[in-house]
Amino acid sequence: MQTFIAKKEQVQRQWFVVDAAGQPLGRLATRIATVLSGKHKPTFTPHVDTGDFVIVVNADKIVLTGKKMAEKLYHRWSGHTGGYKVETAKQLNARHPDRLVTKAVKNMLPHSVLGRHMLKKLKVYGRPDHPHAAQKPEPMPVVS
Repeated sequence: MQTFIAKKEQVQRQWFVVDAAGQPLGRLATRIATVLSGKHKPTFTPHVDTGDFVIVVNADKIVLTGKKMAEKLYHRWSGHTGGYKVETAKQLNARHPDRLVTKAVKNMLPHSVLGRHMLKKLKVYGRPDHPHAAQKPEPMPVVS
């Protein structure tokens, strides 16, 4: 019996949609990272991007447990003197509702070229509609 290794050309990708309204950020992000990396498929290969596309809608209605919405801090630095900015999760969610989900998923993927390719398959929208209806997305499977 030989080990199966997926080829980049043989990967068949599906589109999944998930509603983020009322869901905890961390639990949702782990499910999304699993689907983006392809670990939910029997053809998973660690060095090949075998994952599927994921569309997240209602990202502005995501839930953080406890006091994290007011106390969790997000840092960024422009690279210039005085360009260090800090904001809470509530402020970030008000300014860019898609970034909370994107940042959480990005940190759960490999920090390499492969991880950057996986992240490009994530589409996050703060509203309930999305422009990917032509791809016929299905509800995302429950991944354990």
